[in-house]
Amino acid sequence: WRDSKGQAVDQEQYHYLVYLEPGSNLWCWTLYNPLGRMAAQSVEKYYNTADCLAAIDAVKSSGSAPVRER
Repeated sequence: WRDSKGQAVDQEQYHYLVYLEPGSNLWCWTLYNPLGRMAAQSVEKYYNTADCLAAIDAVKSSGSAPVRER
C-alpha cells in the first residue's frame, strides 16, 4: 500500500484508502484498522481527490469531538 504521496503505508497502523468508485467515477475513502478491517467509510462521494482528502482531514481533526448518546 502507498499513501497519497507515494510513501509505503505501515500495516501496523490505521490507514485511509482513497479510491475511484468504478460505477460512479466518484472518489471515496475507507479507514482500515491494523487488522485490515474496515473501521469507517465515507458516506459522501467526491468529484475530485482534493475534496476527498479534505473530508479525510476533517475526520482526522474531529478527534476531540464529544460523543453523544441518543
